[in-house]
Amino acid sequence: MLDVKFVRANPQAVEQALLNRGGHVYLGGFLQLEEKRRYLLGRTEELKAERNRASKEVGRLKQQGLDAGALMEHTKLTGEQISKSEEQLKQVDAQLAEILHGLPNIPHETVPVGPDESANREERRWGEPTEIPGGALNHWDIGAKLGILDFERAGKISGARFTVYHGLGARLERAVINFFLDQHTRYHGYTEIFPPFLVNSASMFGTGQLPKFKEDMFRIEGTDYYLIPTAEVPLTNLHAGEILDAEQLPLNYTAYSACFRAEAGAAGRDTRGLIRQHQFNKVELVKLSLPENSYLELEKMTQDAEDVLQKLNLPHRVMCLSSGDMGFCSAKTYDIEVWLPGCGDYREISSCSNCTDFQARRANIRFRREGGKPEYVHTLNGSGVAVGRTVVAILENNLQADGSVTVPQALIPYMGCEVINAG
Repeated sequence: MLDVKFVRANPQAVEQALLNRGGHVYLGGFLQLEEKRRYLLGRTEELKAERNRASKEVGRLKQQGLDAGALMEHTKLTGEQISKSEEQLKQVDAQLAEILHGLPNIPHETVPVGPDESANREERRWGEPTEIPGGALNHWDIGAKLGILDFERAGKISGARFTVYHGLGARLERAVINFFLDQHTRYHGYTEIFPPFLVNSASMFGTGQLPKFKEDMFRIEGTDYYLIPTAEVPLTNLHAGEILDAEQLPLNYTAYSACFRAEAGAAGRDTRGLIRQHQFNKVELVKLSLPENSYLELEKMTQDAEDVLQKLNLPHRVMCLSSGDMGFCSAKTYDIEVWLPGCGDYREISSCSNCTDFQARRANIRFRREGGKPEYVHTLNGSGVAVGRTVVAILENNLQADGSVTVPQALIPYMGCEVINAG
């Protein structure tokens, strides 16, 4: 959520920033409502002061045995005016909140300006695209031939965009999860959390999923529970409503979770395979940072996500997303895209974002410097990384001419084997 004082003081700058994101936002109505709010606040306080003076005068008149009827009637009418003014103020506040909650974060000055992914800027590459002996295959064909991915039975028990992992496929998924968690906790300085996979609407609001992206979420009917779309939601909200000591920051958290997404806005995209599922596994990274350090922490987080891919010997590139391609809460985002021989292209496997104080304002996460007033932390999140897409990359980049798949060296201790064969 944007700082209302900043929006009020810099409406043209905010409009331009949101225009750069591909929106067409006119803040004139917002400013008019702000003006009305200030008037109603002042008017309400004046009426309350008038009622207090009149009440005291009624008391004085009664003590003296004088008639206070007219003044009492006036006090009653003033009370009705106060109630009316407070109701109007409540309505204006609701209108302002609706507008403010729908405004995305303002892009950082280093973000390339552009309407969509065509304006994304490549930052760097690691590794060369893999040449596959015998020719590249898509992961769903590889998985089916090896008997480790079963999309047909998943469709029978659940529906489209679900997968059953079988045998060494299930072990590979679990091995990737454990490898990521071990790397981030042992070498990158994160504390492991195992969070709930169900959260309340306040948590979903805090990280920006609600109200704007309600259709993309799975809600448990008759409850206030939502299935998490990412562990970012519970991890960021761990400190909702708290005031932290500045010395505690940064706080670095990592978590494995299943993730659940309705994908309402992605109809027709990646309908085959593991790339876009309703349920998938991910290891998430979250940081709570001092404002002045948050962009340095973004670089560190991105490097942490890159490191696990490099240890798996998976070619990838890092893209700085344009203003029109970033997520709702982000001020700057790096996408890490892994090379997939099956489609002959790079595909996103991690997205690392600095949300500045945008989420912290929604979730009321603050810190205090010694002797200072509470300030909002900066929150960051990133995939560390998407597990299913890592399995895709391993299968497609390590396919051998005989149809087997070699296990990356770093995963052999977790897998207990060097090769995945059919059967």
